[in-house]
Parts: sequence; C-alpha cells; structure tokens
Amino acid sequence: MQSRFEQSRINQLTSAYAPNDPPRQRLDFGDLLSLIWRLDRCAGQGGRERYYRQAVRATLSGLGLLTHPFGKLVEGAKPGEIYQQIPNLPYRTGGRLVDAQDQRAAIGQLMTLREDTLRIGAYQESWLGGFPGSGIVDDELRERVFAVLISALPGQFSNFGRLLLVLDIVLANLVVGLDNMPEVDLKTLVSDHGYPDPADARVHREYATTSEK
Repeated sequence: MQSRFEQSRINQLTSAYAPNDPPRQRLDFGDLLSLIWRLDRCAGQGGRERYYRQAVRATLSGLGLLTHPFGKLVEGAKPGEIYQQIPNLPYRTGGRLVDAQDQRAAIGQLMTLREDTLRIGAYQESWLGGFPGSGIVDDELRERVFAVLISALPGQFSNFGRLLLVLDIVLANLVVGLDNMPEVDLKTLVSDHGYPDPADARVHREYATTSEK
C-alpha cells in the first residue's frame, strides 16, 4: 500500500511547480528532472519558459550539479530538446566508458518511461472547460468516458506513479553517479540560488506571460 509520503512525493513530481502551487517538500534530483520536463513543454512560451529555466538553474545549483557535466548539458541545450539530450551524457563525461552505448540506451529508455509517466500524471492540465467528451449526447456513453477519465485512470495512477520514485533513484545513479540523492528546501533555493520566489507578485505575472517579449 502506498504511504502518505510516497503520495506526496508523486503529487509534487507531477505538479506544475507553478508560483501558485510551489513545491512543499524538499527538492531532489527527481524534482530537477520534472522541472526540466516542464521547461521543455513550455519552450517558446515567453515568461513561462524563463520561469522554468530559472527554476532549473537554481535547482542545479542547490543540488551542487551546476558545474557537473549534467548541469552543463542542461544549461547548453535548447528548451524543448533537453530531455532528449540527457541520454547522450555518457559521451560527454570526459572519460572513456567501455559501456557508454549501453548506458545511453538505458538512460534513454528510463527517461522515456519517466516522461510517459509524467504525461499520464499531468493529462488533466490540457482539459479546457471539462473532460473530453463531456458534451456527448448519449448519457450512458458519456458516463463511460467519465468513468475512465475521472475515476479509473486516476485510481490506477496512484499506484503506477510509484514508478517515478524508483526511476529517479536509478537515473540519479546512472546520470550523475549519486547513490544517495541530496535534497534542498525551497526557501534555500530562493534565498541562495535564485529560484523564482512564489511570494513575489512579479513572478506570478511573469509566469502568466506566454508570449515572447
């Protein structure tokens, strides 16, 4: 059975990390990966892209990864393409890994699985005005669609989402060589590393800006 802590972690990892819903638990490598995924999804969306780029950079700094090859890859990649670049990290560490190709394949598969899991966890964000099919005239058919989207899938995801917790442990080890993931609280990220302050009204206005200046 899923613990309350596990559910809280899954909720945070699949959240938008938006100014009006900031992370409440300490952030670790898994949160960093989720922020990078959000940055990719918001590529070209003006203030929202800038918000996530700043959040990613601050979290890299707070976790001590800003100068790590992983941090350099993330900083140098174009938003919208970062997630797909991460599997190439074994070729950019400066060493001569005899199993670099296998590590790349493993990272690529795990990152794809993580992205797919995040998409399922965040699927309701794309709904505008109601669930897809809410206007179906046939009552019975509409209720069946409702049962799948509103009841069945969220209920199953509460268990399936635990996969994120396992994926993040393995990816932290594969990608940055961490056996024990460091953590940092949001207050420290804001005060010491430049994370967008959710208490700042300007941050909220910037986040709402989805067009380029």
